[in-house]
Amino acid sequence: MKRIILLLVLVCATTISKAQTLEELKAEQAPKKAKIAELQAEVNAIQSKINAIPGWKKGAFGTIGGSISEFSNWYGQGTPNNASGNIGVTVNAFANNLQEKFFWRNSANINLGWVKLDDKDLPESEQKGFQEATDVFSITSLYGRKLSEKFAISTLGEYRTTILNNFNDPGYLDLGVGSTWTPIKDLIVVTHPLNYNFVFSKGETVFESSLGAKIVADYSKQLGAVKFKTNFSTFQSYKSSDYSNWTWINSFGYTLWKGIGVGFDLGLRKNKQEALNYGLKDDTSLTFDTVDNKLQTYWVFGLSYSL
Repeated sequence: MKRIILLLVLVCATTISKAQTLEELKAEQAPKKAKIAELQAEVNAIQSKINAIPGWKKGAFGTIGGSISEFSNWYGQGTPNNASGNIGVTVNAFANNLQEKFFWRNSANINLGWVKLDDKDLPESEQKGFQEATDVFSITSLYGRKLSEKFAISTLGEYRTTILNNFNDPGYLDLGVGSTWTPIKDLIVVTHPLNYNFVFSKGETVFESSLGAKIVADYSKQLGAVKFKTNFSTFQSYKSSDYSNWTWINSFGYTLWKGIGVGFDLGLRKNKQEALNYGLKDDTSLTFDTVDNKLQTYWVFGLSYSL
């Protein structure tokens, strides 16, 4: 009986000792956490001052996604013996020169993807290997002379095409003048009522250049480990709505360790000229009035990186 009582006392004492140790550790941890938060606030304040200094600011972040697989005698599917894979890479880069009386903002967006499906039951000569699946390339340059802290007279050059396949076929070059509004620090709104949309293509195609209005809205933000960028660009043709188009690209990145994390990219686009050009491959009777101008989309999810 005495042994049992002694054992219970020892168990209780050990439990109390551990509880006391845990409370002591938590009490010791609390002021250190508060100190870290205080230091982080100071670091953020210093970074804000650095960002406010006139001059060039450069950076880049993006997403890498990919997968590989192999099936052998998997009879439940149409291709029981195959090897497949896909690779996707996106890059968002910028180089901005922000001065007291003017600014020069430059950015680039690249999204490239490859996909592969090898049917092992087919002859080696019929295997296709990796093929282009995603192909987006655009660069933008915006220069402005400030009239006030939030308004500027500006000129914009924007070029977009594909680079893996059909380079510059089509290719779009927008050149225009107008105004730029920065209502808040990270938001830029460009309105250029005088803009010419040059469209480059080869052979007999439906693509046509025209005069119109260009509107661009760009918002970029970094909150700690989170980076976000959204860019909406539209051209509204004065000649015909058939020549108008818009593109909306969104990029998100969350850094986990030393610039590496997870990322997600989503792109949306509507372009009637592209829809008709593609549709004519199967139906030569299509016109701007009969073509189904479907929403174009892409998305990439995978590892992210930042520079």
